[in-house]
Amino acid sequence: MLRQYELVERVKRYDPEADEAMINRAYVFSVQKHGSQKRASGDPYFSHPIEVAGILTDFNLDDQTIVTALLHDTIEDTLVTYEEIEQAFGKDVARMVDGVTKLSKIEAMSENERAAENLRKFLLAMSDDIRVLLVKLADRLHNMRTLHFIKNEQKRRRIARETMDIYAPLAERIGMYDFMREMQLLAFRELEPEAYDSITKRLEQLKEGGHDKVDRIGAELQLLLGGKGLPVTVSGREKHPYSIWKKMQERHISFEQLTDVMAFRVITETAEDCYRALGVIHQTFKMVPGRFKDYISTPKRNGYRSLHTTVIHQDNARIEVQIRSRDMHHDAELGLAAHWAYKQKGDASDHQAAWLRDLVEILEQSQDADELLEHTRMAMYQDRIFAFSPKGELHQLPKGSTPVDFAYAVHTSLGNQTVGAKVNGRVVPLRTMLENGDQVEILKSEGQEPQPGWLTFAITGKARAAIRRYIRQKQRGEEVALGEKLYEEIIGRFSPELASELGDKALKAALKRLKLDDRASLMVAIATHRLLDSEVMEALIPGSTSAEGVEEAHPRQHAPVSIRGLTPGIAYNLGDCCHPVPGDRIVGVRRTGEPIEVHTIDCRSLEVDQDDDWVDLSWDSKSKGGTARLQVIVKNQPGALAAVTNVFGATKANILNLQLVNREGPFHTDIIDLEVADAQHLNRILSALRGLDTVVQADRV
Repeated sequence: MLRQYELVERVKRYDPEADEAMINRAYVFSVQKHGSQKRASGDPYFSHPIEVAGILTDFNLDDQTIVTALLHDTIEDTLVTYEEIEQAFGKDVARMVDGVTKLSKIEAMSENERAAENLRKFLLAMSDDIRVLLVKLADRLHNMRTLHFIKNEQKRRRIARETMDIYAPLAERIGMYDFMREMQLLAFRELEPEAYDSITKRLEQLKEGGHDKVDRIGAELQLLLGGKGLPVTVSGREKHPYSIWKKMQERHISFEQLTDVMAFRVITETAEDCYRALGVIHQTFKMVPGRFKDYISTPKRNGYRSLHTTVIHQDNARIEVQIRSRDMHHDAELGLAAHWAYKQKGDASDHQAAWLRDLVEILEQSQDADELLEHTRMAMYQDRIFAFSPKGELHQLPKGSTPVDFAYAVHTSLGNQTVGAKVNGRVVPLRTMLENGDQVEILKSEGQEPQPGWLTFAITGKARAAIRRYIRQKQRGEEVALGEKLYEEIIGRFSPELASELGDKALKAALKRLKLDDRASLMVAIATHRLLDSEVMEALIPGSTSAEGVEEAHPRQHAPVSIRGLTPGIAYNLGDCCHPVPGDRIVGVRRTGEPIEVHTIDCRSLEVDQDDDWVDLSWDSKSKGGTARLQVIVKNQPGALAAVTNVFGATKANILNLQLVNREGPFHTDIIDLEVADAQHLNRILSALRGLDTVVQADRV
């Protein structure tokens, strides 16, 4: 454990103007307030915040951050209050201590909820001061170093999993790779102990059998580059055990089949020297195709810059080489902390600011714990590609991103208005996966809005959060509109005498009886069938359901409700069993908490539903377009299917899906999903099919 004077000396070494008195007060304050508290290791508890502060001095962080590290557990684990810290150490320190304080355990919360709420707090605190995250990462790193002292295996695994899922990716995203690697290694040892032991032993055997092979190759690279007049420093190491295990899992190979277990770092004086060194290495050794990455011309989103290549050394051994200048190495070692050292005091880089803005936006748009974790893991985890706007602006995205993801990366409003995209000058479907170096032009329209189907291929957290938020808002609006129409029908069941009593006063009283906040909440409850019609009537006029002049509580509705303007999949779902299209006689089935399900009046599935759950629906006169399913039995002879598809072409029907479901003897049966204008259009298609010599039978499913 660092002594008081040792901690002060460390800070004064890089910041002679640091507030020595404040650091001394914080050290003593922490020791006194934690008192006789013990850690699982048996050490005094105050040793933990002191070690966390010591870790942060390696990053040359300012005196306020060091003091925050010393005090970060006092509010949670002692009787100290926010006000006490603010009075003794100032508002900025108190705010950071409050931001980094861990939430108390809430037993009722699920593991995902607990992790999400911790992450939510950190993101909010980070948006105000990124130093909160730096202290939290140092706190988690020290806790991981002492994890083995915790006796409860389940608790150890939970902490390790949370570290692997949240804290290590956070460290990677802000460029603190040493933090990331050590966290991953310690979490890996806890989560996969057998794999950890096996790989560690293999690496030790490799080192013993290779007679310091890493050192020999490193010296060879140093001599090679020095001989070309390049002043460089070369260091080498075996790859990280977790990194090796991950590659074994991804490639489905054994340790013996893994060829690139050695990595070397070449530090040059300038960026120009990086490219010169790369040229020398590629001229001397064969490069492995597809393994070269230029993060100098296109830095990672966290600001990381370096050249990465893999070459084949003697005996067909693959070695990975990273080449960077001294300045790049400094930034890579310190990551975001390099921009928050005592001299800059809060001047974060543009790369970090952009990433942080995205995470805060995701935070605001996520509705629950699972959604927040899904989106933030997407934002932090995935490998990146680089795509350009027509003006040459660079955007980094996860692998597998689509034009929709690109649009939302540029701006949320652009994503919402997207109608199409051009990639490298060619119009492509919105679900097209982008590749490195693509130029993407987004086509937009003021009248466009996000589509629920985009969620099937959009992969970035920012895009998915924005789409879901828009859909939730629109769904509520449509549910209110649908509820208003159903409410009017409910009112119509009262006798004229009772109906005359209904007004704003009666509605306010009904809302109070139903424990609802406002009229919109009532309409949503009616539309989603969380309230029975009889409950609404009774709340409006108590005793009315037994009064004379009131229709039966649950009749089938008399006045048809139009579904024009409602979005399929949001306010209502078209039944997969009968595939209703405009022109069909339709009825809706209300199920609690779900959108209305629309069926044709003769659909067999209605036989199992009660009449009092039905809503009489009608198509609006402007309703056009729907999906119909046909079953066509065709003679098994050449040209038969072509004749069927010719009918679809001639009648301007679009084939959405065609499936051969049965092939017996001289016939085969096809199930075909068609996009049609309305029921009349469908009937014309069926008549044309039945007139073909090759068609035995054609029916609507």
